Amino acid sequence: MKKIISVIFTIMVLTACSETTNHDYKFSGESEHWEAEYSYKGTEKWGEKNGQRKYSIEDSYQLVLQYKGSIEELSSLQTLEYSFESNRNHWKLTEEYTEPPLTGAFLSSGESKGGAKVGKDEVIKVTVKWDDFEESFELHNYSE
Repeated sequence: MKKIISVIFTIMVLTACSETTNHDYKFSGESEHWEAEYSYKGTEKWGEKNGQRKYSIEDSYQLVLQYKGSIEELSSLQTLEYSFESNRNHWKLTEEYTEPPLTGAFLSSGESKGGAKVGKDEVIKVTVKWDDFEESFELHNYSE
């Protein structure tokens, strides 16, 4: 009986000392030739272990970059480079084409443990370079 009470007490203390915050944001924006949506999900955990305060974060993102013109306009595309940057994170991707892309949609996704979280009020800057062209635009949070 004492063991059961001890276990219940320990669980109550650990639960009282831990805090979890979930983040689920969607950012969007566009330029003359491109539009993008950036989805971010993160889970922050604060707790105690061996009498010390501990913090962890796990998150994932997905960026969908869409060409606004017809796919035929990308028929001569040889190189597509796009980057997106928040206050604490920066990603850059380069794709080479020997044949025209089949679609005007380009996807990037990833996840991390212990990385920097994206805040709901951040502005994400997107830069797209395709062959001899370049455009930059901002993504703003539309989910509250």
